[in-house]
Amino acid sequence: MKRLIDIFIALFGIIFTFPIILFLLILIWFQDNENPLYIAERIGHKGKVFKMIKLRTMFVNADVSGVDSTSSNDKRITNLGRIIRKLKLDEFTQFFNILKGEMSFVGPRPNVKRDVKIYTHIEKRLLSIKPGITDFSSVIFSDEGDILKDKSDPDIAYNQLIRPWKSRLGLFYIDNSNIIIDLLLILITFINIFSRKLSLNLISSLLILMKAPKNLIRISKRNRKLKPFAPPGSDIIVTSRDL
Repeated sequence: MKRLIDIFIALFGIIFTFPIILFLLILIWFQDNENPLYIAERIGHKGKVFKMIKLRTMFVNADVSGVDSTSSNDKRITNLGRIIRKLKLDEFTQFFNILKGEMSFVGPRPNVKRDVKIYTHIEKRLLSIKPGITDFSSVIFSDEGDILKDKSDPDIAYNQLIRPWKSRLGLFYIDNSNIIIDLLLILITFINIFSRKLSLNLISSLLILMKAPKNLIRISKRNRKLKPFAPPGSDIIVTSRDL
């Protein structure tokens, strides 16, 4: 049933957003006469590497810097890219990844290899299902770029501030997901485009209804400053991505 819903929504999404995608592809191309798509390698179901399709929001070869996490003031982002990122338009092309069976509409967001290789034993369970375009953390941390803004090392900041909760929320989803939850998360993700405050209230209410742990409910409200925290399955805060 989940796969059928994924295919239906992906097909509808492609048809509905195709004019927008085409328009953006043309704009990105004329920006610098380079490929308007960015093919990002991510780790998916069962640890398999797949190529996630995104609209390019950075300058060509921006990834040679070795920095995977992106702050809102990252100099690699183009002027057009900032608009695309703010409106989350670069995610539309991932509908094609859903049709290919590499992603689901709802599921833990896929990570880069360098972050997955330092997953704890518990976090590796995130690879037991297909990654998704959206989930709890996609709404709660939709301001990821602002969280990482002005950080000297965005990758370490991501692993200290976002990953600990992103992983916990992903594991909670795996243990409690169903079709109704998926549809609600899709709806809340759509609402988040227009009202972050309302979407956070809805997410926290949903987690309360699902009897989520108090720490997840608390973090979902995002009314406290994020502090470095250890990932699930460890009591050590990440300070390096080297094994």
